[in-house]
Amino acid sequence: MTETTSLLQRPCHAARWRAATIACLLLLAVGIATGVSMFEQFTAQIHHLQKKLQSTAQIKYIAVLLDGQQTPALLVTQDPQDGALQIQRLNSIAEGREDSMQLWALAADGQPRSLGVLARGSKTLRIAADERTLAEVRQLAISVENKGGTVENAGPSLPYLFVGAVVQKAL
Repeated sequence: MTETTSLLQRPCHAARWRAATIACLLLLAVGIATGVSMFEQFTAQIHHLQKKLQSTAQIKYIAVLLDGQQTPALLVTQDPQDGALQIQRLNSIAEGREDSMQLWALAADGQPRSLGVLARGSKTLRIAADERTLAEVRQLAISVENKGGTVENAGPSLPYLFVGAVVQKAL
């Protein structure tokens, strides 16, 4: 009888093991929920940054056109994603009523090619131009022409008012 009594009086560890197992399972559940939540936040951040990167201009070509006194007059940038030249006037020079400013691409062979006529009075403007347009161009220049610009395949009729080197930005 003493053996039976001693077995009944021993403390039962089953309740402690059960409580410890439940506590470990709760900690594991909280850890998994935290990990899943952090993964979802990380995925959302990646998608947000990808959208932001796509909407940010990726400038590949840049040119600062200088006037006769070597003062910056225009800033020209080209974003390959946008497919256009962004032109920003840096001075207050404006063409007359019967004049137009025309943008020229000067390749290594020296042949000027018209890229378009600048809109009158705009501080910033865009001209359609893909990456290939500036690939072989060494300089950009602007001349003042009769209203509407020169005829197709004709060079500038007046000397260049602004000239600047085209620089390809390192990627």
